[in-house]
Amino acid sequence: MKLYVGNLSFETTENDLQDLFEQHGKVAEVALMMDRMTGKSRGFAFVTMNDTAEAHAAMAAINGKELGGRALAVNEARPREERPRPSGGNRRYADFRR
Repeated sequence: MKLYVGNLSFETTENDLQDLFEQHGKVAEVALMMDRMTGKSRGFAFVTMNDTAEAHAAMAAINGKELGGRALAVNEARPREERPRPSGGNRRYADFRR
């Protein structure tokens, strides 16, 4: 089960999250989302736990718990929504032809 962990301090590391969630079961993966331009944390992560019961226990125990001075928001990750792609690649060319 994949969990979303939000409201993270920018100093929080993947190891911090691994240690926190492993108190409630085996962690398969931790993915801290980083900004491509700055290389800094974006303030959220995904934690994957293979056992659903352990994931639910971790979610119940950690949601609202303070880490790095911030109350964590933990819930089940939802599938990524499709976003409309920007269109009009040839539109600029058409505008110049007028």
